[in-house]
Amino acid sequence: MVEEPAAPVFDLRTDTIHSGEPLLAVLQRHGLGHDEANRAIAELSLLDARRVRAGTEVVAQVHPDSGVLNVTFQLAIDRVVKLIRSGDTWVETEERLPWSVDTVAVAGVVTSTLTDAVARAAGEFPASVRTDVAYRIAQVLEYRVDMSRDLRVGDSIVALVERESTAKGHVRPGRLLATRASIGGQALEAVRFETAGGEEMYYDAEGKSMRAAFLRAPLEFSRISSVYGSRKHPILKTWRQHTGVDYAARSGTPVRSIGDGRVVFAGWKGGYGRTVEVRHANGMVSRYAHLSALGAGIRVGAPVKIASTVGRVGMTGLATGPHLHFEILVNGSHRDPRVALKNVGGEPLPASQRSAFAMRRSALLGDLNARVYAMQDGTPSAPGQSSRPGNVRPAETRAAGASN
Repeated sequence: MVEEPAAPVFDLRTDTIHSGEPLLAVLQRHGLGHDEANRAIAELSLLDARRVRAGTEVVAQVHPDSGVLNVTFQLAIDRVVKLIRSGDTWVETEERLPWSVDTVAVAGVVTSTLTDAVARAAGEFPASVRTDVAYRIAQVLEYRVDMSRDLRVGDSIVALVERESTAKGHVRPGRLLATRASIGGQALEAVRFETAGGEEMYYDAEGKSMRAAFLRAPLEFSRISSVYGSRKHPILKTWRQHTGVDYAARSGTPVRSIGDGRVVFAGWKGGYGRTVEVRHANGMVSRYAHLSALGAGIRVGAPVKIASTVGRVGMTGLATGPHLHFEILVNGSHRDPRVALKNVGGEPLPASQRSAFAMRRSALLGDLNARVYAMQDGTPSAPGQSSRPGNVRPAETRAAGASN
């Protein structure tokens, strides 16, 4: 019997690009000579050899006799660029990995923060991306609630989220389709809906846009270190009216304008330190103090858009540590930001689209309710009973998955 020749054994060499390392050095480390590596790099058009991100995975397939056969660059979870040897030349190819999409329900009860609650609830997602689910929820609700201040222990949240995955096992969160929450005694609901103009936006139960004229907070995720009202000043050691809210955050954290407006002050302001003041409609002024730096283009008279960066968290002026001091003034008088920025909704859907929205809302929230109930040992509410968040209370924090 004639024995079949043994299949050639290929060696796969996996490496990552180091910070500041040229691509030439990476290819040489995988076994290509200097000139050959340069010829391979010359064929690259789908990536800039001078700007390949540090940490990019590089895999070379090496034959024990003929050397490197191909080199693969994992530029993203779903994007691969490969250099393949063809005689004395190299051929570049690109592969886009398809994502499959299904839908999962997340149901959590707050014990400390929204991020923690969702991270514990989103068990259908890898731990490394669970906070992304929380971010998606917070970005939708941030016009109605201040996630740093309004959350209370025992608050609940349920959400219907798309889950995207590849054949190689990569998983990431997709679009947030619907969410219901009970936060600080307030029932909230948001549904993703495509308008007649083709724009996908979020609307509440009444069909009003979740977007409003003002954000509820100037920072995305931070812990509030003090609240509106009387307190003992940490430096002056005297009891005085605290005319704003302090957000504890790392130095350099971006500070957002809570609404469209125009800068009326940008500079040093006594104990406030480096400060920016923005005038909005209806006589409202927002003040951002103790900043370490001003945002790009922030100067007196400059227009600002909602959520644009007006500065960076710091500890200038009378501050014992890095934080943002935030105030709201209406016609020159201080107001509690929680009251002044309370939003009841943005623009409502036109009457011609309300029927379609009602059908979409019913379908998504019906799906969400069914999935949440399936995660619990209890039974659904009786017919006619309200299906607001108070009646969709997760018995525990977990997630349930099901395909579309």
